[in-house]
This record gives sequence, C-alpha cells and structure tokens, in this order.
Amino acid sequence: MANTSPPSRRDDALSKDRIVDAAIALLDAAGESGLTFRALSERLATGPGAIYWYVANKADLIKAACDAVMSRALIDGAHGTTPVDRLRAVALAVFGIMDRHAWVGPVLARAPAEPPAIRLLEHLGQPLVALDVPEGQLWPTANALLSYIVGVAGQNAANAQFARTHKLRRSAFLDDIAEAWSRLDPGEYPFVRRMAAVVAAHDDLDDFLAGVDLILDGIQKRRGS
Repeated sequence: MANTSPPSRRDDALSKDRIVDAAIALLDAAGESGLTFRALSERLATGPGAIYWYVANKADLIKAACDAVMSRALIDGAHGTTPVDRLRAVALAVFGIMDRHAWVGPVLARAPAEPPAIRLLEHLGQPLVALDVPEGQLWPTANALLSYIVGVAGQNAANAQFARTHKLRRSAFLDDIAEAWSRLDPGEYPFVRRMAAVVAAHDDLDDFLAGVDLILDGIQKRRGS
C-alpha cells in the first residue's frame, strides 16, 4: 500500500537547536558577516531550504543565537543566596558571555525588545524588587545596571576582538598607553599621569566588578537612607 501521508516539513537530522549551535560557532569564528545561510548549510551538511523551516532569516537566527547563549549563561551562572549576590552573579555571567561571544553586545544593543535583552532585564529586575527598591526608582536603577553591565562588558569584548584582529599583545598595548600618559603635562593632566602605572597593571574583570559593586553599594545605601 502506498504511503499517502504528506511529506515531512523537517529534516530528521536537523533541529532548531542544532542550527542555532552551528550559527553560534560561525558567529564566534567570523562575526555577523561570517554567518551566511550558505556557510550554515555547509556546516550542517544540508540545504538552505531545510534551514528555512526553522528560522525565517539571518536577523532572526542571530537573535536566537544571542538568546541561547544568554539563557544558558544566566541559568548556569546567575545564582546567589542574597539579591546582591544574584545581581553580582548576573553581571559576571554577562561579562563571561561577551568575553566568549563578542558579537552578543551589538545584538543586545539594537534589539532591546527582543528575548535576550528582556531575559537579562528580568534577571536584574527581580533582585531589585527583592531589595525593596521603591517603585519609582526600579526602572532607573535597573536601567543604570543594565547600561553599565552591557556597556562595559561589550567594550571589553570589542577591545579584545580588536587586539586579536590586529595581533596586539595586551601587556605591550597597555605599556604603550602608560608610557604616553606618563609623558603628559603634569599641570594639565595630573590625574591621568597619576593613573599611568595603574592602567599598565589593571585587570579588566576586577575593574568591571569594582564598578558593579559601586552601583550595588549605592543601591543598598539609598535603600537604607
């Protein structure tokens, strides 16, 4: 008896998770310009038509890839016994995401209404509610944290990507900056000259967490006032 069932709409060897994972690998290797449906098809050993059953276009695929790395990192890393611990853990998770996936920052910045950004905002907002931040201050407080975390972590990722592209060694690059700062006019740039030795030895993650802690300390002090 002939098979009268309609043809399957999907390739059994394929799934959206597999497509998203392959897209993440291409984005990590070559950025957004390196993610094409042709490259994706070759990586998955399938035709572009099969991929289109799962994702409508490249923009949707990039957002799905961003949401995947964001959700995995927040589930795995954003834990803590207190609201402040959870906020610090979220910040660390995002820093790690962007350090490993430099393309994530620009995706978050241009799609604030999409799941990756919404997911991050929710992970910041719930601990702030638990800290009894007043209703009228919830949005500016969450926005300040979001802007700092995404902005600084994204800039760090961009700097690292620039260094890799131009084959720069971080220590040599910072030594050059410190040397240039130390030669500035002490009357016009006393603070920058003072920071010359600091910038040469600074740690990006330590600096990032120091900024997070300043914001969190301010939230707690304001709540207690």
